Amino acid sequence: MDGSNRIEDVITTLQAQFSERCTVNRDVRDRHGRGESWHPSAAPDAVVYPHATEEVADIVRLCAENNTPIVPFGAGTSLEGQVQAVRGGVCVDLSQMNSVVAVNAEDMDCVIQPGVMRGELNAQLRDTGLFFPIDPGAECTIGGMVATRASGTNAVRYGTMRENVLGLTVVLADGSIIKTGGRARKSAAGYDLTRLFIGSEGTLGIVTEITVRLHGIPEATAAAVVSFPSIDAAVEAVIQVIQVGVPIARIELMDDVSVDAVNRYSNLKLSVAPTLFLEFHGSPASVREQAETVEALAIEQGSASFSWSDKAEDRSQLWQARHNAYYAGLALKADSIGLVTDVCVPISRLADCIRETKEDLADCPMPAPLLGHVGDGNFHVCFIMDNDSPEQVEEAERLHSRMVARALAMGGTCTGEHGIGLGKRDLLKEEAGEGVSVMALIKNALDPANILNPGKIFKSDEPAS
Repeated sequence: MDGSNRIEDVITTLQAQFSERCTVNRDVRDRHGRGESWHPSAAPDAVVYPHATEEVADIVRLCAENNTPIVPFGAGTSLEGQVQAVRGGVCVDLSQMNSVVAVNAEDMDCVIQPGVMRGELNAQLRDTGLFFPIDPGAECTIGGMVATRASGTNAVRYGTMRENVLGLTVVLADGSIIKTGGRARKSAAGYDLTRLFIGSEGTLGIVTEITVRLHGIPEATAAAVVSFPSIDAAVEAVIQVIQVGVPIARIELMDDVSVDAVNRYSNLKLSVAPTLFLEFHGSPASVREQAETVEALAIEQGSASFSWSDKAEDRSQLWQARHNAYYAGLALKADSIGLVTDVCVPISRLADCIRETKEDLADCPMPAPLLGHVGDGNFHVCFIMDNDSPEQVEEAERLHSRMVARALAMGGTCTGEHGIGLGKRDLLKEEAGEGVSVMALIKNALDPANILNPGKIFKSDEPAS
């Protein structure tokens, strides 16, 4: 049976089982063939919406029997082409698997389905006095955050998904179901399969249930904004804050281009200069002490302005503006797309890496805001490109490659949080070397037919070679 007949038979079977929860509508397929990256759209042949682990297993078994590609989908906010169906096939949209299964307040953990949105989870947890701290900025699903090993603005204090996932339920490429980890806070039982699947971008299995670690909502919270005379001064202040041990919750950097874009988009009146957004968690006394310590360090680096507030509305406005920075950048140019970079370096090399990157950007022919979660050495440049300009895409990719080479030379990584997807497959080879061959062996062992999100992390034919 040829491939076209196989996919038709798969779709017919899925429609019989799932009825209106399986669609071949062109508009729906197109929406599921792209995330928020600049990579070209690639639509699946069908989209199906399961409600339970057993339904996901049924879908996978059917696709495995017919050698049909499967692409898991959450909210579609990925930035490296993770959801493009480059070989067609079936998109498994997990957004309707959105139940909070159990909240174990005494143990500070909860069990959720992968379609639960980060904001929705915290809304449901509010009355327990607990919250889930990982905040990538986008309103994304927890399952998608597992798939890309997400982190974000709170990672400097609370860690990334790697530190905050205790266990998973996963459907493997043959339709079998496994559980990894558990609710115990530590385990020495065999291989750490939980962290094997975290960051695997749907290439090793489909996550259908997640046990996450929760944290207590801080007694007091305050946000601060501080501008600096130079990017070097701002980064040096970050390094000093980390080195003196201030238990800061968030510390975000925006260069002057980013601040200007955010002012326009979010109606703020920040000084158009390198700026840090900060947040402090703790008791009222400790929050004040943290703010005073950071203010003193900022003054040492030449800052002339430091303002902070513990009012919820002020904090909300500030962080909403930060989370909208990508869209603020796109608004700088009509009919534009964004190529968003993502590197991470040891904190001691952060100033060097950002300085050299800014020097590269001095002659960039397009707007290129720089910003990042600098408390853990992670920063981004967003190249705002014309939709129809191959020359600008080529230049953005060239500058991006230089960024990655610089980060690797400093002991860093080609991606701190966006993942590999389609966009960084060659860069992964530069970073991991022969380690990529080991990754391919794992992929071959768990998915020998290469049906799970093919083309991501590796090129489509690499794991099968």
